[in-house]
Amino acid sequence: MDRDEVVAALRAIPAFAATADAAEVAPLGGLTNRVFRVSGAGEPFVLRLPGPGTETYIDRAVEAHNAAAAARAGVTPEVLFVDPASGVLATRHVEGVTMSPALFAARPGAPARAAAALRALHDSGETFRFRFELFAMIDDYLGLLDRLGAALPEGYHGVVAEAGAVRAALASHPAPLAPCHCDPLCENFIDTGARMWLVDWEYSGMNDPLWDLGDISVEAGFDPAQDRELIEAYFGGAPTAAAAGRVVIYKAMCDLLWTLWGLIQHAHANPADDFWAYACNRFARCRALMASAEFAASVAAVRANAT
Repeated sequence: MDRDEVVAALRAIPAFAATADAAEVAPLGGLTNRVFRVSGAGEPFVLRLPGPGTETYIDRAVEAHNAAAAARAGVTPEVLFVDPASGVLATRHVEGVTMSPALFAARPGAPARAAAALRALHDSGETFRFRFELFAMIDDYLGLLDRLGAALPEGYHGVVAEAGAVRAALASHPAPLAPCHCDPLCENFIDTGARMWLVDWEYSGMNDPLWDLGDISVEAGFDPAQDRELIEAYFGGAPTAAAAGRVVIYKAMCDLLWTLWGLIQHAHANPADDFWAYACNRFARCRALMASAEFAASVAAVRANAT
């Protein structure tokens, strides 16, 4: 950790400049950004410094708008400072446990609390900037990877072509758009035991809300019982066949999209993980689900809009 860089960033923020030199800094992790808990004067807060290359695919002005909207909705900590030009962000710190797949399995009621947080966001009435459109984003990411001269896993373009039937099924019964997180990694949930907070609004936008359910299920590795808890808590009971089908479809589609995200990290030589292996593993999981009878039935249910 380069403490000098953190202190320099704090000195540039008027509210924190006077206490920057005395700041106590603890790293909190992050895959593409560097995130720190800062304390030592007043209430602790979280400082986010953007990672290298993120400006090529993240609109920080959109992120700033959406984070403020999510704070008004009561699902994310208050934004204390944001500089859309640099991507530096400071928010209030909330006490809780940063989630992981293991913690989602170990903490009773965690999937239901995640569902409640997502439902509160989706029902908030806030309007996010940016339309999170799956297939347009795939095209954009493919274009970026082409410009970077990056390789794709074998068969990727073929699976995108196969997903044309998915695209048609979803388009035949478009869902009302809602403000969505769109990247609900486990680590973007903070659990107090009574409620979940959501953080990190880099990919947020107006979207089909069921994307968030399919994505968190994949990211957390939910088993069927956890999926039932998540979905029934979100809907207040059993969903329709079409709604359940959309969740399954989005499980595969989020892997199809985030495969490309991993390849972008690999192309930028992000040292946080082995992103080539990350991308290949996600792509393999996507292909396996798309080849299953469950996926075929889900596409049929969405196409029929069955209840």
